[in-house]
Parts: sequence; C-alpha cells; structure tokens
Amino acid sequence: MNKRVVLIAAGVLALVAVTAGVVRYRASTSASDTKQQPRAQLPSASSGAPLREPKWATGTRITVEVLNATKVRGLARRAALTLRDQGFDVVSTGTNRDPFDSTQVLDRTGHRDWAVRAAKAMGGATVLVRPDSSRDVDLTVLIGATWRPPSQPFYP
Repeated sequence: MNKRVVLIAAGVLALVAVTAGVVRYRASTSASDTKQQPRAQLPSASSGAPLREPKWATGTRITVEVLNATKVRGLARRAALTLRDQGFDVVSTGTNRDPFDSTQVLDRTGHRDWAVRAAKAMGGATVLVRPDSSRDVDLTVLIGATWRPPSQPFYP
C-alpha cells in the first residue's frame, strides 16, 4: 500500500512538471512570434497565404455546404478548412448518398463566378448550375474520390 502511494505521488509530480514545462515553452514561443510578426500576418495553414480576408470577399458572405461523396472519412471537414482558409463561409458539412469520382461545385443561387472561385480554391473542380432555393447556401461542394487535401499542419 505504501509503495503504491509513493508511485502515484511520483506520477502526479511528473505530470505537473511536464505540464509546467509545456506551458512555459508555449508562452515563450508565442511571445517571440508576436514580436517578430503581427498575428494577422501569420501564414495560413493550408495555402501559405495571409489569414486576412481575400479582396474579392470584402463585404461578401459566400455560404457553402461541403458534402463528402466518397467512402473516405473526414474529407468534408478537411475541405471545409481549406475553403475557410480561402475566405468562404462554410456553414455545414456532411455526407452525400451518391458517390462521385471528381469534385463538383454546385451553384445554388446564380453566382457562377463564386462557384468558379470555390472550384479554384479546391484545386480544380467541375462547376454546375443547380438552382435550389430550399437550401440556405450559395454553393454546394461535393468532394469526389480524386480530391486530395493540401498538406497542412495539425489543427488543434
């Protein structure tokens, strides 16, 4: 019993020491990062571009739903992160019933230029006009099996 208490106490102390070290390290690196470069100027995770709002999106809110049309789990979330980095307002993600080989951007509100921008942000996609006033989005992005997410660091 006495040996067990000593082991538990040692484990707790080790955990506290590691946590304190991590907190101290993060505080020192974030302080040096902000001294070198303002927070808004740090590069984007997936595109390498600044996190500022794109010039074309100033004052414009382009709502997008992203649907995974593959059997690979998590692609809709990764695509949503990619589109958000490019200035799109991704309002929902989900899974499509029918599978697709290639990625498609469906224009729901008659703004073909917005669909073309989203297709470019996705690294190339087919743009189709499919008006649907029952959906509360401007664009629907169907992620196909050939889409590959950009390499990016871990999102916490």
